[in-house]
Amino acid sequence: METVAIEAKKRENTGKSVARRLRKEKLVPCVIYGGDETLSVVCREKDFKDLVYNPAFKLAELTIDGKTHKCILKDIQFHPVTERIMHADFLKMVDGVNIKVQIPLRIKGVSPGVKDGGKMQQLLRKVKIKTNPEFLVDEVFVDVSGLKLGSALRVRDIDVPEGVEIMNASGIPIVSVEVPRALKSAASKEAREGEGKEEAGAEGEEDSTEEKAE
Repeated sequence: METVAIEAKKRENTGKSVARRLRKEKLVPCVIYGGDETLSVVCREKDFKDLVYNPAFKLAELTIDGKTHKCILKDIQFHPVTERIMHADFLKMVDGVNIKVQIPLRIKGVSPGVKDGGKMQQLLRKVKIKTNPEFLVDEVFVDVSGLKLGSALRVRDIDVPEGVEIMNASGIPIVSVEVPRALKSAASKEAREGEGKEEAGAEGEEDSTEEKAE
């Protein structure tokens, strides 16, 4: 699993005025919780680039006074106007202790419905999982190899790795293959033509019956 290294320093003083001063210096006030202690630290704003502005799920390795803490970014606050990072919360991972995180949902395989002209729609791009650090994964997959036109797959169809529990409701749709308007129109036209042929055939049979009766 990919990690992002972040240098952190302990901060003794807290409060709004201290936080404002730190932000002017392009530093981010942070909190690390989990385990036996809660740490108030400060990190460089630029160190968040690969952790925050990236769709992939990554771990953060915060080094404080030479000691490394493997963490998950649990919460982050942005300025409503400038969108600069205002504050971040990290959860320290502890062996044997379950964690809940959001990770990307990926698609694998080729859908026969797409081959038949359908359009695939991914309705859910992240799922919430519960696991412990030993079994933590950075993504999960759903196989669309059997997904036909007009069909959908749900959370229960996700390939769940060992030691991982999906927290989303099992019946939530996650990917579907829509029937394009052109295919719907063609199918409707064929149906109408078929009905017309059946009606014409029925009328022919009635005329034949009447002729025999005469």
